[in-house]
Amino acid sequence: MTWLTRNVRVLSGVSLAQDAASELLYPVLPIFLTVTLGAPAAVVGVVEGVAEGVAALTKLVAGRIADRRARKPLIALGYGLAAVGKLVVALAGIWPVVLLGRAVDRLGKGIRSAPRDALLMVDADPAARGRIFGFHRAADTTGAVVGPLLGLGLYELFDHRIRPLLLLAVVPAVLSVLLVGLVREGGPVTRGKALVVARPSALPRELRRLVLVMTVVNIVNFPDALLLLRAYDLGLSTSGVIGAYVLFNAVAAALAYPAGALSDRLPRQAVFSLGLVLFAVAYAGLGLATTPGWVFVLLPVYGGFAACTDGVGKAWVASLAGVDQQAGAQGLYQSLTGGAVLVAGLWAGLAWGGNGRIPLLVAGSAALLAAVVLPLVVRRDVAIPPDRVPA
Repeated sequence: MTWLTRNVRVLSGVSLAQDAASELLYPVLPIFLTVTLGAPAAVVGVVEGVAEGVAALTKLVAGRIADRRARKPLIALGYGLAAVGKLVVALAGIWPVVLLGRAVDRLGKGIRSAPRDALLMVDADPAARGRIFGFHRAADTTGAVVGPLLGLGLYELFDHRIRPLLLLAVVPAVLSVLLVGLVREGGPVTRGKALVVARPSALPRELRRLVLVMTVVNIVNFPDALLLLRAYDLGLSTSGVIGAYVLFNAVAAALAYPAGALSDRLPRQAVFSLGLVLFAVAYAGLGLATTPGWVFVLLPVYGGFAACTDGVGKAWVASLAGVDQQAGAQGLYQSLTGGAVLVAGLWAGLAWGGNGRIPLLVAGSAALLAAVVLPLVVRRDVAIPPDRVPA
């Protein structure tokens, strides 16, 4: 059994196209909100926090549905809504419309994420979960390199006008919807048990503990838009902010597969904790930085955090969940951690002040503590085989 299956290849291509669309507009969104539309800095955190909250709630519902119904239509619907949301943002004249567009976009993300992650494992080697999710994350993040680079070139071509970039972001989003048609549904889904297995009490104890710890950790992981706003406040131009964001994503893309493969060989706790250390360095560094040059050092460090946690976290959840719990477990994990990001966006946006130093330093300190605590609290990274479960 191989790990680079048809679904892994197709869904990785779908995510690459969608992320290219999302990340074409994402680096300029804080500037679009605060400069073009005149919104205060706190609105950036509120918009992104609410958007992630919508995605979080939807992931929980979609994960429960996807364990008892066909997953491919959910994935297509999710990517379709994301394209609609991007169009709404592009046409916005006031910031509440941007909030609506981001909410629709993230609603699509919430619908598609859990069923997509479950279909990644169709016909794949279970022992290669880290590589599978790492490869998918690498492709996804490659889109986050292509998108901003395309955006940077178009930003210059359109004489520094942001709105045309937002309109063009709809094109790769539509392409991702079309590619979903190549995905294989897989075997029959389990019916009648989904509402049970998706409940926290029905999941393995170690998995419940992992989800709880991850949720607490993400309360200090505020949306990346605030980090880009910090880069802008430190003196980077719009082009500089886009360039720094490209560098961050390039590092995350380059390291995602190696980090995932490493988590198939070493305890996932160790790889994830390394990511939290990198998070602490990046956040604290951005909080203490006084010149824009530090952004090009610290955002790549933050890219290492993304590589060591995004795909590894999903692989960890997949390895602890039962066969008939995959979509539900991913939905629960992603919904609760996404909800924590909502909280993070709200408190960080409101506490941002003039430069964001205090929330950055608080978050960095908390992440360092979490890196120490995580291996002590969650000690297992694979499920106990059924024949070894105590009677």
